[in-house]
Amino acid sequence: MADKGPLLVAQALTKKVTSPEGSLTILDDVSLKIGRGQTMAVVGPSGAGKSTLLALLAGLDEPSSGRVWLNGVELTALDEDGRARLRSRQVGFVFQSFHLLPSLTALENVLLPLEISGTDDYEAKARQALSRVELTSRLHHYPRQLSGGEKQRVAIARAFVTQPTLLFADEPTGNLDNKTGANILNLLFELNAAAGTTLVLVTHDLNAAQRCHRVVELEAGRIVAPGTAGSGA
Repeated sequence: MADKGPLLVAQALTKKVTSPEGSLTILDDVSLKIGRGQTMAVVGPSGAGKSTLLALLAGLDEPSSGRVWLNGVELTALDEDGRARLRSRQVGFVFQSFHLLPSLTALENVLLPLEISGTDDYEAKARQALSRVELTSRLHHYPRQLSGGEKQRVAIARAFVTQPTLLFADEPTGNLDNKTGANILNLLFELNAAAGTTLVLVTHDLNAAQRCHRVVELEAGRIVAPGTAGSGA
């Protein structure tokens, strides 16, 4: 894998879908670069294309045109299985709706990506990850037995347990009250800084965005503010 240059590069990304009214452009000619260890927020109104951009950058969706490189590998040149293999080795995710499996305990949810990747000593690593988010007493609780903040802590533990190079967080506090959301954001930034992970944060929270090194604003699928310095927290 490459170890120099930007970690993530997007070149002229466009995403069009077919609607009853005809062709609809969700994302329009978006280009950006994200350095290693950098934090970048993507902001903009609902429908601006934020989550679509995240999905394209992560290889969860394919652009209508344009290219994406992750750590020197062109994601857009890989098939679905190839993109999945690359994500399993290098990418973590935190979503607004947690995406925990309801039939698995907190520990089992965190174990899952380690088992998939064939990591050695995976149970000890999962327990350590849950300890770092202060959920040692909730290891064997199911998602239905956890509060919203606890569910997101499990999701954060699961995201960091594989030591990803790149972390995508899509509205990670969107389903949480203000106090819990603030605590989750603090935890996310603390763990990210400690791990030296590159973070792409999609958020409506401008205060959260200003904690990132860069802020990219989308409007109607286009970048209108390519980079604003934040506090770099």
